[in-house]
Amino acid sequence: MGTSSGANFHQQPPPQGMLPPRHGARAPSLQTSLRIDRVSLREIARERVDLVVEKMKVMPEEHLEEIKNELRSILEGTGGSHHIEEFLYLQKFVQGRGDLTPTMLSMAHHVQLEILVAIKTGIQAFLHPSVTIPQSHLVEVFLYKRCRNIACQSALPAEECRCNVCANRNGFCNLCMCVICNKFDFEVNTCRWVGCDFCSHWTHTDCAIRVGQIGTGQSIKSGTGHAEMLFRCQACQKTSELFGWVKDVFQQCAPGWDRDALVRELEFVCKIFRLSEDPKGRNLFRKCANLIERLRNSSPDSVNPRMILHALRELEMDSPKSSENEESGRLITPQEACNRIAEVVQEAVRKMELVAEEKMGLYKKARTAVEACDRELDEKARQVQEFKAERLRKKQQVEELESIVRLKQAEAEMFQLKASEARQEAERLQSIALAKSERAEQDYASLYLKRRLEEAEAEKQFLFEKIKLQDGHRPPQASSSVPGDSSQAPSQALMLSKIQDLLKNVRTMPTKSEAHSK
Repeated sequence: MGTSSGANFHQQPPPQGMLPPRHGARAPSLQTSLRIDRVSLREIARERVDLVVEKMKVMPEEHLEEIKNELRSILEGTGGSHHIEEFLYLQKFVQGRGDLTPTMLSMAHHVQLEILVAIKTGIQAFLHPSVTIPQSHLVEVFLYKRCRNIACQSALPAEECRCNVCANRNGFCNLCMCVICNKFDFEVNTCRWVGCDFCSHWTHTDCAIRVGQIGTGQSIKSGTGHAEMLFRCQACQKTSELFGWVKDVFQQCAPGWDRDALVRELEFVCKIFRLSEDPKGRNLFRKCANLIERLRNSSPDSVNPRMILHALRELEMDSPKSSENEESGRLITPQEACNRIAEVVQEAVRKMELVAEEKMGLYKKARTAVEACDRELDEKARQVQEFKAERLRKKQQVEELESIVRLKQAEAEMFQLKASEARQEAERLQSIALAKSERAEQDYASLYLKRRLEEAEAEKQFLFEKIKLQDGHRPPQASSSVPGDSSQAPSQALMLSKIQDLLKNVRTMPTKSEAHSK
């Protein structure tokens, strides 16, 4: 098959001879917000090319590599549905833009163009740090003018093919892509790819079996006789026989296979010739099944790819003889008839054994599936028990929280009651303090009045004594008194009258307690 290979749009392993991708530090999550010092993937996908170029020119290489690593992690799909949705979002932006013309793309930054091509094709190999693709090739890949397989890189249409497939499918390369699924991989030179003998287009063997492009039919080369296994090319609708194709693949590639690779290729051959009706195809199917069993039970050192080539040569040599015997119409002896009947019986027994083995294999697979289902049911039952226990635990926690809430509410009510009692006690003490304060004021007023009364009594007594003293020194005869003495008598009487009034007022003055009681 040469350089032919195919790949899934979302995941592409590195080709032979290419170093494995460098697993750099992946971004923990897709950052789509625009920042001053870096450009986001969404901005690259939807903003004008010239604006993004101006920003990327001033960005350091480390930031550019971070953006590529971010997109590479999205294409790997390690983030699950989030990464898938983000990739489809970016691809929708890129595929819906009409301004990405060849002129505009040629002006883009190289990293910007690598990211745009990786988003449109879904191939992370364009972001590989050890892969450098010229700017013009990236533009052609983006515009479907060059093969997106970096191991092929052929100009499209490849070899200037003008068939309907190459002319009508954007980005299809007949040198490395499957005609049915449009994908390529790196399983080169194996039975997993089958090529057309006429147009040299390639198809995945699994795809051809799935859509019915591999089946029994009458080959043009063999003429009349038994139907053999044929491959019908979807591009040119012509058929190619598969026995010779298997022989060519094993002759050219089997010497480089190890035991596991040889077993895989033999399984593909069995898958192809499973429904074969001609003796040569049935014998090839049986021999491949026997070889698979022998290889699985043998050591890797004892593997010899020549044994399958030897078996193919024997089948090819036996084919003309069987054809001649079938086509000849001569009479046969009873011994030959018995031999042929024995061969037919042996063939029937072998078929029955194959059917029994197939049924046994199906039974084992079904039993394995049932056991897996039982284990899954046990696991689900265990998970249900865990969920029930978790639910019970959560319920207990809720009840504990509710009891704590009720306790806190009771405490709050108790504290509120104590606060009310304390407030009432404060009011009572305040009223007592007010009463005592009033009582003290009354006692002070009474004491003050009492002292004033005593002072007034003392002054009264003093005045009386003074008056008595003056009366005792006055002469007994009023006629002999001088005129000045007669003038002092009214003044003394007036003073005495004032003192009496004052004493009267003091005695009649009510106290504060009496006034308050009134």
